[in-house]
Amino acid sequence: GKFDIRVNSIHPGLIDTDMMRELPWFKAGKLDRVLKTIPLGRPASSDEVAQLALFLATDESSYCTGGEFIVDGGIHC
Repeated sequence: GKFDIRVNSIHPGLIDTDMMRELPWFKAGKLDRVLKTIPLGRPASSDEVAQLALFLATDESSYCTGGEFIVDGGIHC
C-alpha cells in the first residue's frame, strides 16, 4: 500500500515431507485414495512452495498484494 508494504499469503495443500509420511492415513496405506482427490495427482514438493514464496519476495511481484495463493494441485478449483 502507501507504505510500500505488500502482504500476501500462501496456502499449501499436501506437501511431500517427512511429516506427511507420519500422518495416520499415510501409514495406513491410503495415500492413493488421497492423491485421487488432487487433480494433479501428487503432493507438492517443498521446492514448489518455496518458489512461490521467492517470487512474492521479488520485485517481479511488485503489483501483487492482498493475494491468497493456493498451492494445492487444483483441489480448490
